[in-house]
Amino acid sequence: MNIFILANKQQEKEILSIPPAESTSLTFASRVDELNDASKYDAFFLLTGEPLNFKVFANKPVFINEVIKTLSEINLPSNVARINGWFGFIERSFWEVVSNHPDNKEAIFAALNRKAITLKDEPGFVAARVMSMIVNEAFYALGENISSIEDIDSAMVLGTNYPGGPFEWVEKIGVENFYRLLKKLAEKEERYLPAPALEKLYLEIQERVDQ
Repeated sequence: MNIFILANKQQEKEILSIPPAESTSLTFASRVDELNDASKYDAFFLLTGEPLNFKVFANKPVFINEVIKTLSEINLPSNVARINGWFGFIERSFWEVVSNHPDNKEAIFAALNRKAITLKDEPGFVAARVMSMIVNEAFYALGENISSIEDIDSAMVLGTNYPGGPFEWVEKIGVENFYRLLKKLAEKEERYLPAPALEKLYLEIQERVDQ
């Protein structure tokens, strides 16, 4: 199987952390204009968020990195599916997938030596939704002066055996990603409203970006 993957260097490293099946050929690119001939590929993974014309993929299976918006919101062709391409997720052996198309995604993920877990078309999938809640609680604890960033991270790593602490996740995945996901989830459930300390940090970062 031939698979085209639009990815940055970190995403490429995470995908290759598990070698693909022997019969699989992976072509990595940093820009979509490096895709010269779509007809020679069986599937496409588009992880960078670059604006695309989906007609070039000729109705073949396309997987995009979209954690927050649902397929119904994006209104893309039925051959386009969602996965979670956030830092740390694509090195895992199980990938969460949302798809409206009965394609051969099991064979595609087997070619990557991964297993697809098919979910409903909801913001955040499962893992990112749970992680965002943990991050939010960490910011509540920080804002209420319960502990420091370093101690909260240490407590979560040592106390729960997590591979990283919530503020480590924020550093790697980005404040904006967590904030936007929580705001999206809060449209239906107020319990997801971002903690004041998280919102303050997000607004400070946005102000610096706008200057």
